[in-house]
Amino acid sequence: MRFLLKPGWIAFVLLVIAFVVACYTQLAPWQFRRNAEQQQLNHAVAASFTHPPQPLSELVPSGTPSQDVEWRQATVHGTYLPDDEVLVRLRTILGEPGFEVMTAFRTDDGRVIAVERGFVRPGQGSHVAPFPQAPAGPVALTGRIRLDESDSEQRPPFLLDGRHQVYAADSRMLAQVIGQPVTSGRLVLVDGQPGVLGVMPLPASDDGPFLSYAWQWLSFGAMALFGLVYFIRLELLQRRDPGARPRWETYPEEPVEPKKPVDPLVERYGKARF
Repeated sequence: MRFLLKPGWIAFVLLVIAFVVACYTQLAPWQFRRNAEQQQLNHAVAASFTHPPQPLSELVPSGTPSQDVEWRQATVHGTYLPDDEVLVRLRTILGEPGFEVMTAFRTDDGRVIAVERGFVRPGQGSHVAPFPQAPAGPVALTGRIRLDESDSEQRPPFLLDGRHQVYAADSRMLAQVIGQPVTSGRLVLVDGQPGVLGVMPLPASDDGPFLSYAWQWLSFGAMALFGLVYFIRLELLQRRDPGARPRWETYPEEPVEPKKPVDPLVERYGKARF
């Protein structure tokens, strides 16, 4: 077993061990977590259809929504602030690029919330195509409660094509643009509401491939260990007998029939002449 102390073998063994540890402590658990998160999301979306819409003030009395009420349908009364609006850029909606439109909305109790009116497609190039403004006057809205997103790069809002644009659907970005406090979270309108644009699609209802990926990583880790043991055993067999093969690779040789003696005259002139 001293060959395992050679640099090449040490590097090989360490590489296999590192891969196995990564499979069992990082890669597979990560996919299991993704599967659990997807199942939780599916349950929340399914529950939103069984619960009737309730007033937003009842579902979110503190003003900050929690994960327990995300995707629940809520109703709210108030007035749009059409000039206080941002576009969320770099979105992929139904497989195509788009902008999400987030407009400020003042409720009857005086709070300002972010209402996501839906999406619009870009016009020529990546410019924003014209789209209808939010209606004026009192309206009643129904939408789904969503939590704020966050931009990992913390990019500030900017003005382009005459419209304020941001990189995340975040009520804090809207508050920064309009210069007044906005309640956390956002209300994503469902179809048929005043001011709605392209209705935002719901996430896929299946669990996705995460569970399958988790079991694949576990299998890869087991295969790596099996391969390590195989190569070590093969090296041991070859060191004991350099010409030997592992038992499962040996096979019997086919018997060779002895050649019959041939008359030299027949071989030279042919059998027909004698």
